[in-house]
Amino acid sequence: MIVPVTVIFILLISFCCAFEVLLGSNKARLSSTKLNIFGGLKGAFANDDSLGKAPDAGLSKGPNVNDNVTINGKPVKAIVGQKVSVVANAARVKIKYDCRNGDCGTCMITMNGKKVKACQQVIPSGKCVINTIS
Repeated sequence: MIVPVTVIFILLISFCCAFEVLLGSNKARLSSTKLNIFGGLKGAFANDDSLGKAPDAGLSKGPNVNDNVTINGKPVKAIVGQKVSVVANAARVKIKYDCRNGDCGTCMITMNGKKVKACQQVIPSGKCVINTIS
């Protein structure tokens, strides 16, 4: 099955070359390929200048960083809405977890003086003091 496909391909190339010779090829019209197969796609990937300048991708003002977060007295940078467990892990503060669903109460911490479960809490805007409970 490989031989007939190869033979057909070679015959097709030969026919195209012969057809080009019969018509009298115009050298100025040809693209980088001899058969000018891709000449029509020359500007397919060009930028469209009529659209104007592309807007910046991502957040327009960047992430909302809260610099007023401390964990066990250690100042850390955190993003508002980020999970407390992720911030504590990045600060290398160990918090014990069992279920990570908020059912068991193993991950109890104090956040701004209130006892909460670390697996269920996110970093608020403004001052945030987090202490682990031994």
